[in-house]
Order: sequence, then structure tokens, then C-alpha cells
Amino acid sequence: MAVKISLGPVLYFWSADKLREFYREIAGSSVDIVYLGETICSKRRSLTLAEWIEIGEELQSAGKEVVLSTLALLEAESELKSLKRICNNGKFMVEANDMAAVQILSSQSIPFVVGHSINLYNQRTISVLAKHSMRRWVAPVELSKYTIKELHQSKPEGVESELFVWGRIPLSYAARCYTARHYDLPKDECQYKCIEDPDGILLETKENEEFLTINGIQTQSAQSCNLLPHLEDIADIGIDIVRISPQSSATLSIIELFNRARSNQISIDERIVAAKPFLHYGGVDGYWMGKAGMKREI
Repeated sequence: MAVKISLGPVLYFWSADKLREFYREIAGSSVDIVYLGETICSKRRSLTLAEWIEIGEELQSAGKEVVLSTLALLEAESELKSLKRICNNGKFMVEANDMAAVQILSSQSIPFVVGHSINLYNQRTISVLAKHSMRRWVAPVELSKYTIKELHQSKPEGVESELFVWGRIPLSYAARCYTARHYDLPKDECQYKCIEDPDGILLETKENEEFLTINGIQTQSAQSCNLLPHLEDIADIGIDIVRISPQSSATLSIIELFNRARSNQISIDERIVAAKPFLHYGGVDGYWMGKAGMKREI
């Protein structure tokens, strides 16, 4: 399979030391593309832009394509200033995760990636953005394989398609911080509590069923998206890149599973068994199958 493997940005609040160690390990992995930066909350400043770029240069030296990711929700003038610095970094391509980033990049004809938090649901929107320097789009996580196939096969030439295939599913963003609320703290005095939960905080129903994960202003699924068994279908559609979302443990093992699968070294049944230890609350593929996201078909 010719599909490339990407590693999405870390969606959680990790320390600077943990991030540096993590990316040193990623440099030696079989991942092809690495997304760097904070996409959830501007208060999570473990690393400066200069430090992210330094890590990016190290990854680039190891043969990785590096992309800098932007916030999905901007709420202050200071965040807009930071966004402009990222967009004009001059070294790496940028993943635009809101329309402010798209406007800055497209106005300067700087090639960019559109992240899954921007809702690209039809061919016309993809075509318009392609005319304004978009070079890659990441499909919204709730789209089915039928819609993704249609959009991919009708996209303009020269635009790559990327698909979220592993990790807790990003569902929504809000101005409120759910983690601060969980700890009974105001958002502006959150004490950076997110750093205590390196994979977010599990929410259960009254029936004690795993339901959601809270991660600052972001809500995620409790179960992880797992499209590893569907990799052949993804490749048959022609998807260029599959994205793994980092988790606090076993990310390297997950990357290797996908690498072995794309090299036809492991069967579908073997993948299902091998993936189970890395799925904290089970895996789901409902959205891909055109059903409720919480469903598991394989």
C-alpha cells in the first residue's frame, strides 16, 4: 500500500520534557509526517514556537515531513498574534484549524493543510480552498467512507486527502474549559490542571458506561477510533495519508502496527488482536461505516 502515515499533534497537555522525549522517539519511527504544536488551549505553553521549530528541524533531519498546527478556537488578540507568527514561520507548512488561519495563509498564497476541525463537506468548498493554496485536507471525523470516497475522487489534482484513523475522536470545542469545571476552578485560574490528565478525563454515564473524554475546551469520544482493520479499503479509495493521534503510551507500537499493515505483513484478524491492548476503552469504526460513531463493526 502506498498510503503514508502521519502523526497528528499531541491533543493533551504534556510537559516540555515529555514532549521532547516523545519526539526524539518519533524521529526513529516509521511515521512519514509529523504535526507539531498546540491545537486546544493557548495556556498550554510547554514549548515556545522557537522550540517547536527546533523539534521540527530535528524531525526533518530524520527524514520526516513536518507541519505546524494551529489552534482550533481563537478567543483573544494575543492568540491571533501567535497564529500570525506560526503562519509566517518560513520553515514548515501549516495546518490551519480555523478559518482565521486559512485567511492569513491564503491571502499570502502560502500552501497549507486544512485540519479536520474545519468542516469540509462538499466538493465545491474543497475546490475553492484549493484555488487559495490548500494542498491537503483532513476529512472531518464524522464522515463515512462513502462520502470520503466521493470527495476524494472529485478533489482537484494536486490536493492530498488525509484521514483520522486512530485515537480518541475529537467531537467539539467550546469557550468553556471542561477540565477547569471538573476541578471546580474558573477557566482563567485553571492552575493548568490539564497536565494531570495526559489522556484527558473519562466521563461515564449513570450506568457506568464509558461515554466521553474531556480535554480542556475539547470534548472527545471515550472509545478510540480504530480503522486499522479497514486499511485496505482506505488504500483502495486512494486516500494519501492516514493519521494517528498520539496517546501518552504505546504510540510507537501503534505506528508500527500501521506500518506492518501497509506493508502487508499482518492480516486483518491479527491487527484486531494486536490493537486491543492499546485501546483503553475499546475501538470504534461507526462513522467510517456510515453509522453512529460509537458503533463497532469490526
